[in-house]
Amino acid sequence: MKKLLIVGGSKGIGKSILENALNEFDCINMSRTTLQIVHDNLTHYTIDVLNDDLPELDDVDALVFCPGSITLKPITMLKEKDFIADFNINVLGAVKVIKKYLSQLKKADDGNIVLFSTVAVNQGMPFHSSIAVAKAGVEALSKSLAAELAPNVRVNCVAPSITDTSLASGILRSDKQREALSQRHPLKKILTPEEVAQMALFLLSQKASGITGQIIGVDAGLGSLKI
Repeated sequence: MKKLLIVGGSKGIGKSILENALNEFDCINMSRTTLQIVHDNLTHYTIDVLNDDLPELDDVDALVFCPGSITLKPITMLKEKDFIADFNINVLGAVKVIKKYLSQLKKADDGNIVLFSTVAVNQGMPFHSSIAVAKAGVEALSKSLAAELAPNVRVNCVAPSITDTSLASGILRSDKQREALSQRHPLKKILTPEEVAQMALFLLSQKASGITGQIIGVDAGLGSLKI
């Protein structure tokens, strides 16, 4: 059974990926909060990947890095520390984990990395300067690594629109706000964690063995359609 390392599998999209992967992968989760899931195919480390030492792992066939942030402020209210914090969480956290386990990924039969961006990188949205800059870094990292690590390791990035997770609870704070945001999307919906997780699981599978270096939108049509 292949070993899948998920960073940030205790909440939101990461949790959905983990729950769906447990019967197919030997899963290792690293997150700052403990898991409520117990499974024979699950090992959990309560850890802050930015500030703590990462554990030694013998084998890693695939890696999904889920941590993210939603810092939405006008540029006049954003501080340098906001940009630095978003960059650290989204880019440097991923870099640290990838570098730690890269030798294991290179030895795998189908080494695989999945990262997460946002539709806001290419869509252009007000108040998204800090997080869009950080996630643009994630997209650039994904493409650069896909080129560098081919053919041994595939690297892809999922770019969702707003998803109904605890991270987005401040934005989806009322029925009125939910409805307004739903109407901005061609499919007139807010994404569920499961919908985004299924794309990540597809990219991890052999069905996606010919896909690398891609930024794939799961965004209810927001990133490419104007209706």
